[in-house]
Parts: sequence; structure tokens; C-alpha cells
Amino acid sequence: MEEKSYKTADLWSGLALAGLGVYIVVEAWQWEYLGPEGPGPGFFPLWYGIAMVGVSGALVVSSALRKLDAGCVGIEWRKAGRAFAVWVALVVTVASFKLLGFVASFALLTFFIVAVMYRRPVRIAATVAGAGAVAFYLLFPLALGVSLPVGVLGF
Repeated sequence: MEEKSYKTADLWSGLALAGLGVYIVVEAWQWEYLGPEGPGPGFFPLWYGIAMVGVSGALVVSSALRKLDAGCVGIEWRKAGRAFAVWVALVVTVASFKLLGFVASFALLTFFIVAVMYRRPVRIAATVAGAGAVAFYLLFPLALGVSLPVGVLGF
């Protein structure tokens, strides 16, 4: 009975993700793909949607073909909790863009992942977060001239 529920969950989640991918492709198809200055606003969403449809299709096919190991008896909630923690951290990061700006929000997300999820020392987490933030700042606003969301701190 357990085996059937796993296959059903993979099948339905794969179908839902495929539907979302098709929606993304249909919407992105209406936007400019390439402009005079390079890729347009439809470039990334189109390829993201195509990739989503492909990967979700692979999930549907694999759920229909594979046999589950007898040792898998349920969801490993500890591992799922860690995945949900990263998802919540990402949501908080996106929500904090207007207040803190992209660079500071990204640095805090990186610090959380390195320090909490990977359990590395605070010094290492701070170094990685700072280096990533500086790299984003140097690459996008300075080198490429692409503006990132700016917070109350001015970066």
C-alpha cells in the first residue's frame, strides 16, 4: 500500500509541475525573446518553463516505471524539515528585498545556509556571505549596469 502512495504522489506532483511549466511557457511565449540589446524578458522564463516540463515529465515517467525499495516506509521528516527551512529562508529573503536590498538579503540567506544548514563556523559563514554579496554587487550594478533592488542601507 505504501508503494502505491509514493507512486501516486510522484505522479500527481509531476503532473502539477508539468502544468505549471506549460503555463510558464505559454506566458513567456508572448514576451520578447530576443531584442536589439540581447535576451528579452521572455528568454529566461521560456527556457525555465521548458526545463520544468522536461524534468516533471521525467518524474512522471520514472514514477510509472520504477519499483520502490522495500526499505522506504515513509517521509523522513527531519530531512523534509531542513528543506522547508531553506524554503522559508528564501521566502523571507525575497520579502526583505525592499527593506534590506538584494545584496544584504542575499548575504543573510547565504549566511543562514552556510551557518545553520551546513553547520559551518560563523566566521566561515560570514566570509562566504560577504564574498558572495560583494561579488553580486561588483558583477551586476558595477560591471553589467543592471540595477538590483536597493534597501534602506543604499545597497
